[in-house]
Amino acid sequence: MSGVAPAVVAQGLTKKFGDFTAVDHLDLSIAKGEVVGFIGPNGAGKSTTIRLLCGLLTPTSGTASVAGYDVVLHPDSVRLHIGYMSQKFSLYGDLTVRENLRFFAGIYQVPRKEIPERIKFAVSMAGLEGREATLVGTLAGGWKQRLALGCAILHRPPVLFLDEPTSGVEPEARRRFWDLIHTLAGEGVTILVSTHYMDEAEYCNRIALIDAGKLIALGSPSELRHHDLGGQLFELECAAPGATLAAARQAPGVIEAAIFSDKLHLLLRTDTSGEDLLASLTTQGITAGPIRAILPSLEDVFVQLVSHRQSATP
Repeated sequence: MSGVAPAVVAQGLTKKFGDFTAVDHLDLSIAKGEVVGFIGPNGAGKSTTIRLLCGLLTPTSGTASVAGYDVVLHPDSVRLHIGYMSQKFSLYGDLTVRENLRFFAGIYQVPRKEIPERIKFAVSMAGLEGREATLVGTLAGGWKQRLALGCAILHRPPVLFLDEPTSGVEPEARRRFWDLIHTLAGEGVTILVSTHYMDEAEYCNRIALIDAGKLIALGSPSELRHHDLGGQLFELECAAPGATLAAARQAPGVIEAAIFSDKLHLLLRTDTSGEDLLASLTTQGITAGPIRAILPSLEDVFVQLVSHRQSATP
């Protein structure tokens, strides 16, 4: 909203470990109540960026502020105003649901008189009514996930960082978890959530695509799907994807080719038609088809942007 300061701001944020640059001059601004997805492969720099924004790591250069607090000058204030959920469940398996919640309420300095109400809310949100005395170690992954989120918001933080929270969790539990995320966003909580699941990006207001520490694209799912890839995207059905992929990469007019399930996605120059490609494959002894023009998926956009960036790197 106009006149409202962003909840998260990073300018030129950089983190190096020796000669390795994990985060490379990242610029990012997130509005209050916005859900931003941090999308990229493992090792892209997502977790390092989140730890920088949480005040858990010190930047090599650049600046960042969260909830109005500078992450370098006031890291303790930052940590009091955020919720953080790491890749691995930070719960204690030998404690009960209630004991975990009471422990984290103490860590987050929740006023003593408010703890019972906050615990009741967290248990309800996680769908664990009647299981308060259950050992956390015996819970399924989806229940642990929602309980970990409940622990992270016990102190009602205005900003929430979720680092690959749905990794290894079954699809139904993932979908329910995203329902909780949007409920919190509707209450004004700002959320940055990292994931390597491209389908989860569709749940976000905006998506930040990151590769090798660099932010390579930022926009809504719709904006990114309409990104100019520099050609026309086609989907090709084929019986032998591996052999067809190798042949397609040798065909004239093919900019990029990748396997998607049992099909190929091919980016062709605008002067090359699907029929041209099929004819070229036939001369190489490959029979495939049919072929049809399609709109790019977010994964198509990401693959092309990464490929373009890598080819442009000296």
